Amino acid sequence: MCFKNLPIEFDVHGQARLREDWQAVPVSAGGGDHDRVAEAIARGAQLRDFDIDPVTRVAGALAFHTIVDLQNRRVVDARTEAALFRGYEVILKGRDPLDAIHISSRACGVCGGVHATCASMALEMAFSVVPPPLAIIARNLAEGAELLYDHTLHLFLLAGPDYSEKIVSRTSPSLWARAQRVPAPRAEGYGMRTIADIMRGLNPLSGPLYREALDITRAAREIAVLMLGKYPHPSTIFPGGLGTEASTHIFNQVLGRIVRLLDYAKKVVAIWDDLLNFFLTEVPDYSRVGERPANLISTGIWDDPETYDASYARCSDWGERRLATPGVLVEGELRTTRLAAVNLGVEEFVDHSFYKRWEGHRFPADQHGSPLSPFHPWNKETIPDPTRRSWKEKYTWGTAPRWDREPMESGPLARQWITSVAGKLQNEFIRAVPGGLEIDLPRGETPATTLRWMIPARPNTLERNRARAFHIAYCGMVAYTFLLKAFEYLRLGKTAMATPYTVPTNETLGVGFWEAGRGTLTHHVVLDGGRIANYQILTPSTWMASPRDPFGVPGPYEEAVMNTPLLEEYDSPEDFTGIDILRTIRSFDPCMPCTVHLYAGGRTMHRDATSCACALED
Repeated sequence: MCFKNLPIEFDVHGQARLREDWQAVPVSAGGGDHDRVAEAIARGAQLRDFDIDPVTRVAGALAFHTIVDLQNRRVVDARTEAALFRGYEVILKGRDPLDAIHISSRACGVCGGVHATCASMALEMAFSVVPPPLAIIARNLAEGAELLYDHTLHLFLLAGPDYSEKIVSRTSPSLWARAQRVPAPRAEGYGMRTIADIMRGLNPLSGPLYREALDITRAAREIAVLMLGKYPHPSTIFPGGLGTEASTHIFNQVLGRIVRLLDYAKKVVAIWDDLLNFFLTEVPDYSRVGERPANLISTGIWDDPETYDASYARCSDWGERRLATPGVLVEGELRTTRLAAVNLGVEEFVDHSFYKRWEGHRFPADQHGSPLSPFHPWNKETIPDPTRRSWKEKYTWGTAPRWDREPMESGPLARQWITSVAGKLQNEFIRAVPGGLEIDLPRGETPATTLRWMIPARPNTLERNRARAFHIAYCGMVAYTFLLKAFEYLRLGKTAMATPYTVPTNETLGVGFWEAGRGTLTHHVVLDGGRIANYQILTPSTWMASPRDPFGVPGPYEEAVMNTPLLEEYDSPEDFTGIDILRTIRSFDPCMPCTVHLYAGGRTMHRDATSCACALED
């Protein structure tokens, strides 16, 4: 059995059921949320608040509260605050099921197509409708394009400036001095002589790598537009297919852009490998920045067009045929690759969130008869309960999702790690090898090459960014794979793009298993009388920006920051910028707003959103 903490037991007939002590504390919680602040004070540490409110990113509103011990260079405590209630789940209740696609798309302007697709898949399960193979291929191509955009945006426009000349020269002058002397190992792949040249390339607005990425993101978006008709918020997605044209002319336009992006992927991997290896070689303690256990979750993406049937009964079978394998790792151990088990293990807690705990247990079991927790998304209700913020009690609009009552990280690192250890991937260009993945990239303007990504010892800030760099190549070759399949279906005359559907009037359940660039995304829907009775969205940032759970266990952002040594160079508290904290938060690629204000023990520090990391001013 893959669950160790979820309170499930088996009777004498082998039937699973929820134990009566379903609120029992998980074994992994240990002593819970012990008071690290009190312990630090008892040791004589001089502590100070360091608040980042909000943290810059692309959308949403996230604040981060820390207590730091600058003398001993450690973070004593951390709290993640999602500062904005948006209420899509409340808005959708009672509506026509098709509204879910277009309303949930507005949850994010960057990845609205991902939400629309996930909503359509939840409805496909509820409606029992299966798209034609070419429609599945087209949405797989759109997904690849969205991830190619997201990862390029993150590495060069959002997180990249944290590793630029402007930031490194200010926060780590000695490291910057060494970067100017260290040759770039693969300079021939990107035309830069030293590591310092890479850092200059990442300077916001002026750096050549920053500016090139702006152009590359356009090419990726154009592929999404070719598949989905427009972006953001495509209106062509519906249960059972897509409302766009499939033709050789369209797919030829996609091909030219994919070839260009594959050439770019070779360059990206070389740049980030060289840059991150420099940090780890010069200051080995960077391997501890943002470190946390290998608790990873992925629902997988990219369906096989002949296997996907949208059913919950066979979701584990079609899930394992995806070109990124679904699954869960706990402490590096693979627990499952079955989508049904991934779904069963999910719970969502609100003890430290601005919501009321709901009553009742509408669905004691899933469609297989397997027990569902009262805290499972199909049982959850969204009941806003705004109150005064308290770090000890309620402090965020985010919830605390857990799998088997463990906090989970998702994203490219999880996707590649799980796909590698599961060993189920069947693809001509990407293969699992001992301890990692190999990706074959064809010749374009640059020679053909094989990239090898290796599983790190533990997740950390730098390895999240490295995985994202390799994932550009991974996504590119997945897109290339499905493009070849598209041409084959066109040759065979299999050009259908939609299957008719009927909205059921009886009570029915559905779940969309999909992923955004930053990680796992699920939409759980309950339909009754042809209307939405309940709708629950779990985004990757909900998983990773979660607060403490009822057992006192911090969420992934909080845990990673509390494990982070403060390596920047400062002579006084006034010099401290918190760059190691910021790099760690950004390594998860969270959704954030535009302008940042940092409160640091009586000081407010402003950050210009165009740089995402620069222009720190007292």
